[in-house]
Amino acid sequence: MMRILLLGKYGQLGWELRRALAPLGEIRALDFPEIDLTQPDSIRPVIQEFQPQVIINATAYTAVDRAENEHDLAMAINQAAPGTMAEEASQVGAALIHFSTDYVFDGTKGSDYVESDRPNPLNIYGLSKLGGEQAILDAGGDYLILRTSWVYSSRRESFVMKVLEWARTQTSLRIVGDQVSNPTWCRMLAEVTGQLLASSGRDPAGWLGERRGIYHLAGSGRASRFEWARAILALDPRPEEQIAQDIIPALTEEFPTPALRPLHSALNCDLFNHTFGLRLPDWQQVLPLAMEVE
Repeated sequence: MMRILLLGKYGQLGWELRRALAPLGEIRALDFPEIDLTQPDSIRPVIQEFQPQVIINATAYTAVDRAENEHDLAMAINQAAPGTMAEEASQVGAALIHFSTDYVFDGTKGSDYVESDRPNPLNIYGLSKLGGEQAILDAGGDYLILRTSWVYSSRRESFVMKVLEWARTQTSLRIVGDQVSNPTWCRMLAEVTGQLLASSGRDPAGWLGERRGIYHLAGSGRASRFEWARAILALDPRPEEQIAQDIIPALTEEFPTPALRPLHSALNCDLFNHTFGLRLPDWQQVLPLAMEVE
């Protein structure tokens, strides 16, 4: 029986991970206020007491625009806390699985990013997530850093839920067509994480340690925000509630925001696929499932 410590049980990914990991062994799942990521002394005792074999960090500060004015909070949660987790994981002989983001890249490459491409975040959120990656690397130990992108759920606030809301409150929708990445259903991300751990056998830390590194793990295929929104509206389970008459592509520059966004931040996931023999399905295949079951 595997001993797994899951941090971030209330988030959209954490909620799915609790379900996906349940068959694997003893799961201890925590979130605020049980654990306060701004306080390292809140993290260390939990790990020392539980003595997990695997720590999964599904926590994150994800308010991209607000992070521009909450630099210290974003850094505490996204950079310092993962470093503390990695240090404690090494102390107890556990492996750490940590989720990062496509926003560590600036989006100027013009094609899908691979793990060896140089990060260059455009905003504080991306900078803080890159800092978390580096803190884990600096701590050493056994770790997997899984960069993902455009994670969504129909249970929690996400782009999918926003598009459905806009369609019910606006007669015309303007959606950016020049931001491109991989829509990723959090349930698929959680299930592949569970399959990954199920493959690790009796020594998950050792097995993961032999494969330690940074990997890209996101929905197969890519889309613009506009293409994704159009697919969402076509699959709306309650289309009669829509008042939107049309959906129009727009440019990112038409919607100034406090934080800059990368334009083409799609991730190439071949390294993960080849290393673990697993892949996420095409985003167009799973979107109908996501909107049916939730």
